[in-house]
Amino acid sequence: MGPLHTYQVNVDWTGAGETGTESYTSYGRDHIVTIEGKPDLPGSADPAFRGDNTRYSPEELFVAALSQCHLLWFLHRAAVAGVVVTGYTDRATGTMRVETAGAGQFTEVTLHPRVTVAHDVGEEVIADLHQQAHDHCFIARSVNFPVRHVPATTRIAAPA
Repeated sequence: MGPLHTYQVNVDWTGAGETGTESYTSYGRDHIVTIEGKPDLPGSADPAFRGDNTRYSPEELFVAALSQCHLLWFLHRAAVAGVVVTGYTDRATGTMRVETAGAGQFTEVTLHPRVTVAHDVGEEVIADLHQQAHDHCFIARSVNFPVRHVPATTRIAAPA
């Protein structure tokens, strides 16, 4: 077993207002996520749950974490394989089901990465790198629902 890594995140609720949780509609969902030495992250609930749509929701950040993890592992595996990646974008989507009683869970997340490489590389090589990234991603390995990746066709960077 390898080393353990610990992460410290502070979440401070700022939405108490004058009455706190006197009722479901009496309080704000706003909060601040603070990680030492980094900019604050304004958080709230999803607007469907009375949140502020100008702030980040936990659901959005969860999908972003899966996308980021895949990106970082893809770049790592590409570097090891000698594939020069010059661009990468992802339009990740997550689906969450909410039950009648209010509880819910994610049912799937789909990543849609688009990769640009410096030199012609077969799509099967890129597909294998995506699979390796998926197999190594700490976050994807920690969830109990499918994390799919549907890569777009790889683009080759235009000559400089």
